[in-house]
Amino acid sequence: MYPTDLTLTQWQFIKKTLYFDDRKRKYDLCIIWNAIYYIVKTGCQWRMLPSNYPKWQLVYYYYSKWSNLELFDLLLCNLREKVRVKRGQNAEASLGIIDSQSVRWGNNRSLNGFDGNKKVKGIKRHVVVDKNGFLLAVMVSVANFHDSKAALLFMRTLHYLLIPITVILADGGYRGNIIEEIKDKFGYIIQVVLRSDHKEKLFKPIHKRWIIERTFSWFDNDRRLCRNYELLMENSENMIKLSAIKIVLNKI
Repeated sequence: MYPTDLTLTQWQFIKKTLYFDDRKRKYDLCIIWNAIYYIVKTGCQWRMLPSNYPKWQLVYYYYSKWSNLELFDLLLCNLREKVRVKRGQNAEASLGIIDSQSVRWGNNRSLNGFDGNKKVKGIKRHVVVDKNGFLLAVMVSVANFHDSKAALLFMRTLHYLLIPITVILADGGYRGNIIEEIKDKFGYIIQVVLRSDHKEKLFKPIHKRWIIERTFSWFDNDRRLCRNYELLMENSENMIKLSAIKIVLNKI
């Protein structure tokens, strides 16, 4: 129906991973999933969902239910492991890359702050990816929350999700005592990677750290993520997870 719809292979993988049963329903769960992806890609409001899909209340019910059951995290983990094995890599990543992205607000009722460095009023996405650029974990905060202060809270998310990485590459924003504190509490080794020559005028991507910048550009392809339209921080995180799932689904 729409370019955002899942293929049969993609839906069978989701259905098998999340253990969806085959009982009769008024609307197939595949149609519900397609409706959610239509919102992620086009950025439309829930109430503006096309009439080709079920009523938005039903779509949002399943979205909220799957979110509370943490099924998005389960699906993303299984997809990531499948693609990594297909590429001849270990199923679980041992190297992570961390960075943040400040995003302008699109909902004046949501919490927001002002990032004085990027001159952006809105939220900040703290993201860790593997060497392929696939999402490992995400945390959303207000934009004025500094990376070094958010890192400690973010490491708790990684620890909760049982992400087995040992080394995390980061930029200069994560320097300071926070490196030793994270190592002592969680066992993660933060390696700060800086440019070798600050006087160089030409752009040169920094080894491996450019991968997470590419991930941010992938997220920007979905209009729901171009600005923060979510009222709650957890909904902002869920939209990022859904976008990441769509990226990896296209590679199975």
